[in-house]
Amino acid sequence: YANEAKVEMLGVRPETLQEFGAVSQETAAEMAVGALKNSKAMFSLAITGIAGPTGGSPGKPVGTVCFAWCRAGTFPGTEVKVFAGDREAVRRQAVIHALRGLLLRLDIA
Repeated sequence: YANEAKVEMLGVRPETLQEFGAVSQETAAEMAVGALKNSKAMFSLAITGIAGPTGGSPGKPVGTVCFAWCRAGTFPGTEVKVFAGDREAVRRQAVIHALRGLLLRLDIA
């Protein structure tokens, strides 16, 4: 969850966090790319969001979740969704959406 972890472990640029915020397509994309660079994986996905119950803003309300999927050697694809419900519901919907997106991109769904 910490911005420091995003920078240190996944290579997210501090400038990206400053300009776009931790909950952004740009940050999610850099997280996905960094996960690939720091592993032997062929595919990665990243999720960053505001599950609540607090932390939202007018531009990024509670329930806002940014996703990125990346295959090694390609540019990441990103998406933003706003889910309804409490923290557990938002997190559950985000996991389902992320995994469905992964399956579609793996061409096995």
